[in-house]
Amino acid sequence: MKIKADRATLLKALAHVQSVVEKRNTIPILANVKIDAQDTRLTLTATDMEIAVVEEVPASSVADGACTAPAATLYEIVRKLPEGAEVTLEQAGGDRPLTLRAGRYSTSLVVLPTDDFPAMTAGALPQRFALSAQALRGLIDRTRFAISTEETRYYLNGIFLHATESDGVRVLRAVATDGHRLARVEEPLPEGAGGMPGVIVPRKTVTELRKLLDEVSGDVDIALSDTRIQFRVDGITLTSKLIDGTFPEYDRVIPRDNDKVLRVGKKDFSDAVGRVAAISLERSRPVKLTLARNLLTLSASSPDQGTASEELEGERVQYEASPLEIGFQARYLNDITDQIQGDVEFRFSDGAAPTVVRDAGDASALYVLMPMRV
Repeated sequence: MKIKADRATLLKALAHVQSVVEKRNTIPILANVKIDAQDTRLTLTATDMEIAVVEEVPASSVADGACTAPAATLYEIVRKLPEGAEVTLEQAGGDRPLTLRAGRYSTSLVVLPTDDFPAMTAGALPQRFALSAQALRGLIDRTRFAISTEETRYYLNGIFLHATESDGVRVLRAVATDGHRLARVEEPLPEGAGGMPGVIVPRKTVTELRKLLDEVSGDVDIALSDTRIQFRVDGITLTSKLIDGTFPEYDRVIPRDNDKVLRVGKKDFSDAVGRVAAISLERSRPVKLTLARNLLTLSASSPDQGTASEELEGERVQYEASPLEIGFQARYLNDITDQIQGDVEFRFSDGAAPTVVRDAGDASALYVLMPMRV
């Protein structure tokens, strides 16, 4: 195998594929990237047996062939080459090393047999549809903060993606929850997605997919089955296993009749939360919201640091219901308000019941937040 590629093109592709490689693994071949040269294409593949990323880039092939090399090492070498360099990759076959040359620099890397490299074949993926990169980014960004990191509740360690109906309209819905907060976001149902099964996309897959979406603007082709999902965009294919579990009936925890409504400016509210929460270094310290007619008082206290409070009133606050006191973890409040563009709308029942949070100007997203005792 011998192939030549532009350093910038090669670096970008290596950054994508090596990201899925587990830094600590007991199977040496999983630390490698598979390099496949065919005609004018260079194909790079990496996998951790749960996710596989394949990327094709233009290159000049002198001799077709394939080998595997340490992904992290190869990435670091290419990253440190000068901009504009032309990189030559050459491997004579068998267990002979992979030689990399750029200008007067050269290095040799130990290879492992391509036959040992796992083929993460997707099998049949009968459900296929396309979704714009912008819409997919929105689904991910507005839900992933609520993904659980508790491994014992593995069925919550991802985003639940499914087709459903909302107010008589068919939608593609993404849901994530960790038991303390819930995020539910909708997009119009893409053509071809009507019969898709409900699937749980793992947290790592969500993270790797989101990195790829930063650099694309067109449509993402999505194919899935009950066990796997695949995303294809701009010469990159990400295939992932799905979480084998049942997502809880989340609709049952979304309050329907919370009748105490607070509307407050997003920036005013999030800035005030940050200021009063600064009194405590504990991440779980609650911020108390005290509500009266068109008046919101935020307060926090710390046994070691003292107390802090701030009032918001006038045009910035709309609240007409009976007085209410309720507490929330400051970080959870900020995680939700970070997803909101316009005014924040809270719907309360009482100081101990789940609260619904929405963007007053966007009905596509809904959040539920469990209060804390204050």
